[in-house]
Amino acid sequence: MTSDMRPDENGAASPGRRRPPGDRVALRGDLRSALPDATAAVVVTALVFAFLYARMESGSSDTVAVMPFMDDAGTYWMYLLSQAFGWSGLLWAWGTVMLGLLLSGPRPARLPASRQVLERWHRTTSLTTMALMSAHALMFAAELVRYETKVDWAERLWVAFADTFVPGWYDSGTGRIAIPLGQGALYLAVPLGLLFYVRHRIGANTWRRLHRFVIVVYVLSVWHTLLYGTNVWYGEWPRTVLWLLQLPVAVMLLLRLLRPARRAERLGSPNGGATRPGWWLRGAGRVAVGAVVIGLVVVMVSGRDGGRDRPTHPPATAPHAQETD
Repeated sequence: MTSDMRPDENGAASPGRRRPPGDRVALRGDLRSALPDATAAVVVTALVFAFLYARMESGSSDTVAVMPFMDDAGTYWMYLLSQAFGWSGLLWAWGTVMLGLLLSGPRPARLPASRQVLERWHRTTSLTTMALMSAHALMFAAELVRYETKVDWAERLWVAFADTFVPGWYDSGTGRIAIPLGQGALYLAVPLGLLFYVRHRIGANTWRRLHRFVIVVYVLSVWHTLLYGTNVWYGEWPRTVLWLLQLPVAVMLLLRLLRPARRAERLGSPNGGATRPGWWLRGAGRVAVGAVVIGLVVVMVSGRDGGRDRPTHPPATAPHAQETD
C-alpha cells in the first residue's frame, strides 16, 4: 500500500520524483531493519505462550473446553506455541495493514512519524508477519507429527505436511474450511509481500494493483481465526474484542476508498473518463466496505458475534483420527 513514486494531483507519477535505481529498497536492508521488530514479536509470542500455558495448567483454558483430551500443557506445548505464533501474527498483520491504509489513504495533518519511517515500518512489519504466519503453520505441523504415533516417521511427516500445507487435505470438523483459509492467507501473503522488492521489474502500476490484494490476506487470516481459534470459539468477550479490532481496519479501508491519495483512483462521475464497468466495480466496493462497517457496529451493539454456546458437557473427541497402517 505504499508507492515508490509520489503521484501528482492528476494521479500520475512525477518524473522528477522517481527514485533512482541506487535508491531502491533492498530486501537485505529491510531484513536487517526488521530485527528489532522481529525481536518484539518473539517477546510477544513468548508472553502469549506463557499465558496460554498457564491457563491450560489452571484448567481455565478455552482450548481444553473445546478439546478436553488436550488437558496437558506439557504434552501439547507445541500446539500452544502454534497458537501463540498465530495470535502474534494476527496482531502484526493488523498493525501492518493499518500502516498501509494510513499511507495510502487521506493524508492526515500530522503523522506519528515521517512518511519514510512509516513506510519502513510497514515493510518490516510485513516481513515479520510472514515469518510469524510461517512459524504458526510449522508448529501446527510439528504437533501433528507428535500426535500421529500409530505410523512410522515417514508417514507421520507426510500426514503432518499434507494436513498443514495441502489445501483440502485436512478433513476434520471446522478445520475442513478453516485450514484452507489459513493456507490461502499464507500462500498469498508471501508473494504479495515480496513483490515490493521487484516492483522495478514488474512496473509500479502492476505492483500497486497486486498489492491491493493484501487486504484479502488479512480477511482470510481473521476468518481463519474466528472459525478455528479455540480461544475465541465461544460467544464471549474474547471473540467480541476480536470483532471490535476489525472496526478501525474497516473504517480506514472505507476512507481509503472514498478519499484515495491518488486522484486517478477517485470515483468521480460515471462519465468522467472511467469505463462504466470499472466505475460500477469501484462503487460496489465502496458500498460493500460501508456495509461491513455497519455490520461490525451491529455486532458490537448486539453482542451477536457468531460464537458458539459453551456446552454443559464438552466433547472429548480428538481433532481427527490418527492414521493407521
